[in-house]
Amino acid sequence: MDKRLTRTDYLFALMFIFMLVCILGAFFYGLKIGQEKSDQKYEKILHADKAVAQEYGAYDQQVLVSYYHTIFLPFREFQNKWFELMSQIEAGNSTIDASAVLKELNKLADEKYAALQSKNMPATSPLLVQSHQGYLKSLKLFADTLKSYQSKANGLSGPQLLDAIQKDAYFVEAKTQALTAQKNYFDSIVAWNGTIDPDIENFDPANNANLDQWRAMNLNVKNLYITAKLLKNKSFAPFYPQDLTIRIDEFIASGQAKKLNVNDVNQTMDLLLSTNAVRSGDFVKGKAKWYTNEQLPQLPFFSDVN
Repeated sequence: MDKRLTRTDYLFALMFIFMLVCILGAFFYGLKIGQEKSDQKYEKILHADKAVAQEYGAYDQQVLVSYYHTIFLPFREFQNKWFELMSQIEAGNSTIDASAVLKELNKLADEKYAALQSKNMPATSPLLVQSHQGYLKSLKLFADTLKSYQSKANGLSGPQLLDAIQKDAYFVEAKTQALTAQKNYFDSIVAWNGTIDPDIENFDPANNANLDQWRAMNLNVKNLYITAKLLKNKSFAPFYPQDLTIRIDEFIASGQAKKLNVNDVNQTMDLLLSTNAVRSGDFVKGKAKWYTNEQLPQLPFFSDVN
């Protein structure tokens, strides 16, 4: 005899099906939520990895070399011409037309300013962005200084003209901006070095290094230390920071520091600068002897005599 399903049986079956649907729905909903959270987690990790990669790439060698050729070198060309022509004025040769010399320098400053203004550095490299802006400001201030003395240059002797320029507020600020830009560039070189050697030990240039601390410094850190001291002293000079670095190392190694009772780097710098003992190209000439094991980016001023 067939047994007919009762209303209770139907109700039980419907409740079972409903519960099964709810269980499956909860399962798939939970699976979806889990996948979304997992995606969010790995998306954050991915972005974090990209951020790290971007940070490490901010001062890689390609960026440093690009900056050298597009920003640093044009300013360096103006800087070299500045010292060349200022030396001619200082010599006081009667054949030198000081006004024409200043006009020539002013024209060069304007040309280099226009060249640098057309360039851009990536925002991911803030030290290079700051350095770029510093060189632009410096060239503008140099041009303003030169313009203001063109008309009266021939009415002054060479030493008088140079003394007036050296004391000019625009010139002082032009030096400051150039030296700040130089420090920022060498700071970026230390940042590059840090990507190769994460254990590199920096040294706060605000402190005065003694000779033992100087010996313990990495070459790039030494160069950065020098740029900071040149900036502090407003020492705008024709040589590179590394030229002063090698002269300090030679001075210490020769025993002269001990003989003259020189106990720190600042005293050594003052002595070398006051005696005009540093020349552009000193580093390149002695690099093979002193720094064969040092890590340097492949920048021309570390290998060529300019």
